[in-house]
Amino acid sequence: MIRLFKVKEKQRELAENANGGPPVKKQTAGELRLHKDISELNLPKSCNISFPNGKDDLMNFEVSIRPDEGYYLGGTFLFSFQVSPIYPHEAPKVKCKTKVYHPNIDLEGNVCLNILREDWKPVLNINTIVYGLYHLFTEPNYEDPLNHDAAAVLRDNPKMFESNVRRAMAGGYVGQSFFARCL
Repeated sequence: MIRLFKVKEKQRELAENANGGPPVKKQTAGELRLHKDISELNLPKSCNISFPNGKDDLMNFEVSIRPDEGYYLGGTFLFSFQVSPIYPHEAPKVKCKTKVYHPNIDLEGNVCLNILREDWKPVLNINTIVYGLYHLFTEPNYEDPLNHDAAAVLRDNPKMFESNVRRAMAGGYVGQSFFARCL
């Protein structure tokens, strides 16, 4: 019985190859779902998506966020997304490629967003993640920090935090860390 399926599959492959084209790569369930998510994106005007490896590589893309309010007003922050073949059963891996002074993003670009970790559910999508990232810039959260220094300054001295954010975004040092200009 199993042999019969293998013969049928081989015949189908030969027929596809005889049509003159290379064999068609079958999309995984994760790729199909991601294609649907991307086609249904409803991003705010301050967010853009790009595919640095071309549209054929949907599983790796970048999102730029330009907050239009809050401490990070006017900055542009780039995030890379790596999506697993078992998406949506596993959250995408998201990293901030722009070094930023932020309580919820560490200096290596790791992002502390609950829906990327313990609160991920397959009903969530790329749109939800982008809105979550955008929300980190409009409402930074000092209660769940990755950058403990930035969180402490935000909690204890919001004016100093704002000054540090402006200095970092303009391109300069905050403490021992240098930040490239992102305005």
